[in-house]
Amino acid sequence: MSVRSKIIVSYTLVLVVTILIFITTAFLVALAVTGDARSFKPFYTIHFTLQPLTPEQESLYMDLKYIAKTSPEKLYDDSLQKDYEFQLRVAKSTLLIRKEGDVDFASPQLEGTGVERVLPDYELDNIRIRSSVNIGDRFYGYAKYDFVLPDQSRGSLFVIRELSPFAALTSKLLPLLISLLFVVLVLANVMLYFFITRRIIKPLDTLRLSAARIKEGDLDFRVEAQSQDEIGQLSQQFEDMRRKLKESVDLQLQYEVNRKELISNISHDLKTPITTIKGYIEGIRDGVPNTKEKMDKYVDTILTKAVAMDRLIDELFLYSKLDLKKVPFDFVRTDLRAFIDGLVGELRFELEQQGFQVEWACKGGAPLYVLLDPDKMKRAIVNIVENSIKFCDKRDKKIRFTLTEEAGKLKLTIEDNGPGIAEDAVRSVFDRFYRADSSRNMRTGGSGLGLSIAKQIVEGHQGSIGVASEPGEGTVVSITFNVYEET
Repeated sequence: MSVRSKIIVSYTLVLVVTILIFITTAFLVALAVTGDARSFKPFYTIHFTLQPLTPEQESLYMDLKYIAKTSPEKLYDDSLQKDYEFQLRVAKSTLLIRKEGDVDFASPQLEGTGVERVLPDYELDNIRIRSSVNIGDRFYGYAKYDFVLPDQSRGSLFVIRELSPFAALTSKLLPLLISLLFVVLVLANVMLYFFITRRIIKPLDTLRLSAARIKEGDLDFRVEAQSQDEIGQLSQQFEDMRRKLKESVDLQLQYEVNRKELISNISHDLKTPITTIKGYIEGIRDGVPNTKEKMDKYVDTILTKAVAMDRLIDELFLYSKLDLKKVPFDFVRTDLRAFIDGLVGELRFELEQQGFQVEWACKGGAPLYVLLDPDKMKRAIVNIVENSIKFCDKRDKKIRFTLTEEAGKLKLTIEDNGPGIAEDAVRSVFDRFYRADSSRNMRTGGSGLGLSIAKQIVEGHQGSIGVASEPGEGTVVSITFNVYEET
């Protein structure tokens, strides 16, 4: 559920719950007061029997009662009747005067109500002077006084007020209900506040604190998404950003370490042959090689070291351009089977001269086309083969080339039976300047860039390169190519 939906639902629930609680409370309060949910009318029948009139109406009634006691004949005076009828109408009540059971005067509001038919008969003792009556759905409270006129005829005085039991109950309970509604609204809003705080404000505050930590350079924490709404999605995206930022920082730090290592390695690999050349030149200057054989040996050594340095600089230059993506690739549609067959043919003589038995079991067959830069791919494969030549320590040396097709990919494997690579070193063989010999002994003649260059070239072909090795059993380098498809 989205945050917007949650807020809408929350406020709707607050409103609905408040109304329900208000109605329920009104019902329960009424039930507590009346003792029966169906007894509004009976309850107020009893209530209005005791107090049917308001204080203002009661005052007018007492005036009329006094007249009935002292000068009852005045009650039948038209001007007095109209005067008190007007005052009672202002006080929202009516007047009815009887004589010998017949209505002598009745307020116009009573016309057609039939109330005169349900009013009590004459009662000289005036024991029940206040009560209430029902006519259908209409409810009336009254105060009466029966009296005797000078001519001994009987008269009755009624002050009548039309009532609504439910309105009366509401008016009585209204202050309590309003107070209760206010309390419920406050409680509902407090609950809503805690809900929004827990579901919205708290996650946003967590993101704010996380942003502050990132600002200070602290990336070693995790932002947990607590929901699937917009806030949860924002938290997840924030966590993805933090993770990628940390990876970027770690990569930058690794680049810095690699840069320092690169400078150190270049310095070492150049300093060693330069020191040798310097020593031999100083020996020549001092006349140490006093025979032609010694002089030839000194010169050959100087030339060998100079050639090694030149090759190192060339490979470093090539690697740098490959790493910066500044080496253009001239891709052509090439039959990979024919390409490997020709390359193996070129390498076979040198490999056999080094004592290797060469196997190539994929001659002939249908063409297998790929997009290839032949010169650069040849350089990559030659680097891999030279690595095998340098390190193979077996008497019966073997190198095997295999080309297979798997799941729309072409896979070239170059397998030797050399000493293999230690498990902890397998992950590093494609790193620049990496040598299994930590002393960086140049006896094997390697620059440490051959396999790194091979990896850069393969990846430039949108392929992949990997290595698997078993110490003492040999090494398998695999190169995967994308099959070329005509468009």
